[in-house]
Amino acid sequence: MSQRTKVIAVAAVLLAFAYVIPHSGSYVMLLATRALVFAILAMSVDILLGFAGMASLGQAAYFSIGAYLTAILATKYQFGLGWDFWLVVALAMVLGAATAAFFGLFAVRATGVYFLMITLALGQCVWGLAYRWNSLTNGDNGINVTTRPNFGFDLSNERTFFFLVFAFFAATLLALYVLVRSPFGRSLEGIRERELRMKILGYNTWLHKYIAFIIAGAVGGLSGVLWAFTNGLVSPDTAVLTTSVDALLMAVLGGAGTLVGGAVGSAIVFGLREYLSTLVPWWQYVLGGVYVLTILYLPMGLMGLPARIRQARASSDGMEGTANKLAPTPSLRI
Repeated sequence: MSQRTKVIAVAAVLLAFAYVIPHSGSYVMLLATRALVFAILAMSVDILLGFAGMASLGQAAYFSIGAYLTAILATKYQFGLGWDFWLVVALAMVLGAATAAFFGLFAVRATGVYFLMITLALGQCVWGLAYRWNSLTNGDNGINVTTRPNFGFDLSNERTFFFLVFAFFAATLLALYVLVRSPFGRSLEGIRERELRMKILGYNTWLHKYIAFIIAGAVGGLSGVLWAFTNGLVSPDTAVLTTSVDALLMAVLGGAGTLVGGAVGSAIVFGLREYLSTLVPWWQYVLGGVYVLTILYLPMGLMGLPARIRQARASSDGMEGTANKLAPTPSLRI
């Protein structure tokens, strides 16, 4: 399948999604909206994991920074509830990028499990601030965001808000797709495959990874803004390690290095959670089993399933051809 065909297929699926979900009831629409917000966060993880080869456990930090910034401005200063909503989005992305720029000075120099542990530690620092800084974050009680923006469109309407989140998701997907298809994105893939070779060719691999780290922080901040208005409550649970793990697993489940795989993983995780939690009290174990089976048998995620099937068919055809060649030719008997 050519790249153009893939793009057309993804666009068709997204258009169908945008048409079907608003006609599926308020509960399904709310669930889809939450999944789209986490899909943006999962795409920020995929920039690091799928294209730069860096598995991060700190994305919840930028996610919570965007969410807390939005909640504080909306509740304490009534800012961001009109046309200034777009300014809040820009501020959250800038603050997420700035935090990532600071954290990246410590994290990007490390590789492998050391990078994973550093991002985990930095993310926990943000969680600690959210939990302890009571005067700003309201501590464990969190901040209730009861009002949504109104700038010509009444976002208190769930359908209108769904379309806004969907538009942000589509725009983020398009922007990141252009990024990863650019020479910069190709360089990141080269660093992921063989960093030493890229260094020998003259590439500043640290700077490439550092820029990718900052971009991931900005996208994480954007998802935090949308989550504050989607969830209606911003608390230390927003910055907890589980949020980073969920985003990482969504990217892996859908398919690292595909971008759209983050949306697939997010939809599956949210769908399974809501469905399984109504069936059994130990639904977490079932979801954990899905993760394990995916990693064992689909290392490229669900988006890699068609390629896996084609590979299996090609291998099967090759074995049949070899068997036919080795089969003895029957002799003619008179």
